[in-house]
Amino acid sequence: MNLFTWIFLFLLTSGGLLEYWLLWRQANAVRGHRDRVPAPFARRISLDQHQKAADYTLAHIQVERVTLFFNAVLLLCWTLGGGLDWLSSQWQRTEWPALWQGTGLLISVLGISTLLELPISIWRTFGIEERFGFNRSSIRQFITDQLLQLGLMLLISIPLVASILWLMGQAGKLWWLEAWGVWMLFTLSITWAYPTLIAPLFNKFTPLEDRQLRVRLEKLLQRCGFHSKGMYVMDGSRRSAHGNAYFSGFGRNKRIVFFDTLLEGLTPDEIEAVLAHELGHFRKRHILKGMLTMAAISLAGLALLGWLREQSWFFEGLGVSTQSDAMALSLFLLVIPVFTTFFTPLFSALSRRHEFEADDFAATQASAEGLINGLVKMYRDNASTLTPDPLYSAFHHSHPPAAVRIRHLSSRIREQ
Repeated sequence: MNLFTWIFLFLLTSGGLLEYWLLWRQANAVRGHRDRVPAPFARRISLDQHQKAADYTLAHIQVERVTLFFNAVLLLCWTLGGGLDWLSSQWQRTEWPALWQGTGLLISVLGISTLLELPISIWRTFGIEERFGFNRSSIRQFITDQLLQLGLMLLISIPLVASILWLMGQAGKLWWLEAWGVWMLFTLSITWAYPTLIAPLFNKFTPLEDRQLRVRLEKLLQRCGFHSKGMYVMDGSRRSAHGNAYFSGFGRNKRIVFFDTLLEGLTPDEIEAVLAHELGHFRKRHILKGMLTMAAISLAGLALLGWLREQSWFFEGLGVSTQSDAMALSLFLLVIPVFTTFFTPLFSALSRRHEFEADDFAATQASAEGLINGLVKMYRDNASTLTPDPLYSAFHHSHPPAAVRIRHLSSRIREQ
């Protein structure tokens, strides 16, 4: 153990205690307001619906507590517990070329971690989601999804990991710059391909059939200067009762998608307003800004990895005896979340700012009242808590709290 070991353990412990404290605050806030619907929602959400949302949130907090502890133990097992060292020794016995031994090591870590997390995923789906009436997925569907995700992971991850490891070994000291180029090309390719090649593997997408609604939404797209390959309805009800809407892809491959569960619950005014909000992200260039931010962060991360792979204390401090490119990349991916925990509020604040801007845009292109009504229905139907703890929300919520968001939109109505 060296100084870096103690820094790692301190941040792992302090970050974990912080997360448990935030979960405790969130549970107290939700439980403390369970017996009364907040005034802004009193006429639209019943006490039973409010209490269901509170109980649903509290159930998920239980899962988060277990997940937090499990992830910390698993991380210690991989690092100081010798898990990575042992797994690396098993791959060395294959006598494969070093590149493929390293690729095998990384894919194994990812696969084993996913397998160990499977019981928690089952708990969420067939425990909590089932108990609160949201799960519509069968055991057979769940297993099929898991196998499909595993196949995609292998298909995508193996060439990506092999390419980066090859660059680490062959491209000289500035390998990380070329690796960043590969990563960005990969990210853009996946973003482009997702709507038409990946998403249809899991769900069925059909063109929006409601002619009046389609004409209305197409006029909105024209006003906003948004061009897409069409508007589609996704069979989200096949797995869950939750509803949502989104657009994905970029360039000419953009696609607008509505969950069928969302269309069933909202009026045309509300659907138009929800879509206007999503288009607000496009018009305000939030997607582009997000991609540029992630590009800068990934570049800085790879540059940091380029330096750390040369430092013996990095490997020794995390309980690893074998110093290799694959081990450096494995350790970096495993421990980087420990060192970024305290930056979470910054990204959450930026995301909430973007949500306010998208709401403001929607209020100018559609009905602000329609957006309020649509949001309230979505809060109700998705059992979203109306009374989150402010500090927990500041850390973990990418969207503003319900009451804050509704108040903001109401102010726009008064201004108009």
